[in-house]
Amino acid sequence: MDTWMLIRRLRGPAFLVLFGVTALLNQWDVLSFGRSWPLYLILAGVIGLAERAALTTAPPANPYMPGAYSSGPYSIVPTYTSQAQESTPAEPGPDGRP
Repeated sequence: MDTWMLIRRLRGPAFLVLFGVTALLNQWDVLSFGRSWPLYLILAGVIGLAERAALTTAPPANPYMPGAYSSGPYSIVPTYTSQAQESTPAEPGPDGRP
């Protein structure tokens, strides 16, 4: 698993832990919920920076090469032509509706 995916997966639990710590500090009358919003912004910024750093150190993805997958049973692309379909009106039923 690459580092970027690990950081993305830890984002939710990190906010959950921060919420728990904030609730505990609120119970101890150290920090109220109304004054804890900067902590959430700081955590979001740190996680964003970590994701960006992980993306810059990741190896480049394989480029798309047209024709690389042109062999095999699914390589034929069907062509569809529009043909006018002749429709016959439906026969009316016993109540007179088609």
